[in-house]
Amino acid sequence: MCALSLVLLQVLFLMIPESVRPQPSPSPSGAMSTSSDLGPGTQGGTLQTSSEGTGTPRAVPGTSMVGPTVVTPSEPENRTMDLFPVLPICICDLTPGTCDINCCCDRDCYLIHPRTVFSFCLPGSVRSSSWVCVDNSLIFRSNSPFPSRIFTDSNGIRQFCVHVNNSKLNYFQELQKVNASNFQALATEFGGKSFTSTFQTESPQPFYRAGDPILTYFSKWSLVSLLKQPAGLGAGGLCTEGNPAGFLKSKSTTCARFFKNLANTCTLDPALNAASYYSFTVLKVPRGMTDLQNMKFQVPVTLVSQADSPLLAGNTCQNVVSQVIYEIETNGTFGIQKVSVSFGQTNLTVEPGTSLQQHFIIRFRAFQSTAASLPGPRSGNPGYIVGKPLLALTDDVSHSMTLLQSKGDGTCSVRRREVQFGVNAMSGCKLRLQKVGCSHLQQEMYQTLHGRPRPEHVAIFGNADPTQKEDWTRILSRNCSVSATHCTSCCVIPVSLEIQVLWANIGFQSNPQAHVSGARFLYRCQSIKDSQVKEMSLTTIVTFVDITQKPEPPRGQPRIDWKLPFDFFFPFKVAFSKGVHSQKGSVSPILILCLLLLGVLSLETK
Repeated sequence: MCALSLVLLQVLFLMIPESVRPQPSPSPSGAMSTSSDLGPGTQGGTLQTSSEGTGTPRAVPGTSMVGPTVVTPSEPENRTMDLFPVLPICICDLTPGTCDINCCCDRDCYLIHPRTVFSFCLPGSVRSSSWVCVDNSLIFRSNSPFPSRIFTDSNGIRQFCVHVNNSKLNYFQELQKVNASNFQALATEFGGKSFTSTFQTESPQPFYRAGDPILTYFSKWSLVSLLKQPAGLGAGGLCTEGNPAGFLKSKSTTCARFFKNLANTCTLDPALNAASYYSFTVLKVPRGMTDLQNMKFQVPVTLVSQADSPLLAGNTCQNVVSQVIYEIETNGTFGIQKVSVSFGQTNLTVEPGTSLQQHFIIRFRAFQSTAASLPGPRSGNPGYIVGKPLLALTDDVSHSMTLLQSKGDGTCSVRRREVQFGVNAMSGCKLRLQKVGCSHLQQEMYQTLHGRPRPEHVAIFGNADPTQKEDWTRILSRNCSVSATHCTSCCVIPVSLEIQVLWANIGFQSNPQAHVSGARFLYRCQSIKDSQVKEMSLTTIVTFVDITQKPEPPRGQPRIDWKLPFDFFFPFKVAFSKGVHSQKGSVSPILILCLLLLGVLSLETK
């Protein structure tokens, strides 16, 4: 009878209309995971939590929308992994040949575990997790092979969510399987002792991480120290020497020094002597501490500007350091490659209570040994990023498309503004005409409107290569028609240029990429008589038109606010939720229902 009742239960569930069956629904945002809500789970009676790690903090599912959405769980395991095979297209890699800070998928960083170097990962540089959720009241027991959890959103609605691996997303990565053939290799790579000795000295790190203090070495005294950046302390801003410079932390500080007897300390105080700021070497990586005699781990500090030693001349202390600027070039995990320093010096009058304000600047930039051969920065990878320059091509030379820019008096300036992708803009200025021929005047007006050199092609994607012709599309253009005027002594000149750009998003909806479909130059012309007009107002307009063809939304998708009647699944819900303790109260309704169904079936068979 019990087996027959289970069969009838399945039949009854199949008879439920499809519109009210439990369907996958979009994951909510802003939900909170509750460990006490973990009711019946996968095959064994308990819900399985997600065990897949990711390199970024994960958000929790929240607001409802039609169709499944990709969100991230709130409590995943914090585990780093090799992100390169996860993202075949790295959208934040905007500088070719250079490591982009906090871009965890940039191959130029040479980082296997980017989270150990960067303080955070930019959006889109790590993979996400896909969760599909339905109202928790629709679920009795989950036999899904995927990890599942129960979340509670801000409105107190409990939702049952299943973690789904979607192989169509470009950030999906198949987990590595452990078997007898690769177990020993994985154990050697990831295994270790359970306990480490307290008195065991830790070996230096293989490379600098963001924010780490930079190590210096004084060979004269065989002393390892830190690169200092004095900073102001207290209300008076007195200089403190105990402020180390942080790796990749470009910073500017200002502090003050007061002297009781400047005549005695003018030539003796190291803070006033420029030599004390470059009489050492900088360690490329921290592991250079293990072999301080090896010069391949040391970078000398190069003096850029002339710096003289302090000199007391009469009542003046000359050549006192007032500003120190460090320029440090880095190359990912290969460490510091070049350090240069420049100084600003001043003279101080020797008198009681003399003070000096010093300025310390440290700048970090990417080391580029082949900067001349590298192309310009990208405007997206591959799709354009809103606000980045619109790339143009003229005679195999890539440059940014530009607009007019006016001076303070309203006349046209030589400097021009970059056209930003997705940003409509309009600019204008006044051009003073010279007494030249009509052809020269027309040429000058065209060059003023579209800039020099004249754009011939526009990049389809933000990472277009100037050497690849298929990455560019020709700009449609039509000059002013001279035959349109009936005046024989008139000159037809362009006075306005409208740049129309058609663009669209392509690819998956979870990771759309913006590309340019076409562009054209529309000139508005005016006829003038020679030597009558001495000044002309010019205007340029940029218009971006979105022509994205979005697919039709899937039909029959459930909404998260759909509810069934309170007693629709009674008494099944009571029986499965309360378990053994409620069997006494739930057996009778089940038996009654079984007898009722048996009676209906017997009538149909007669």
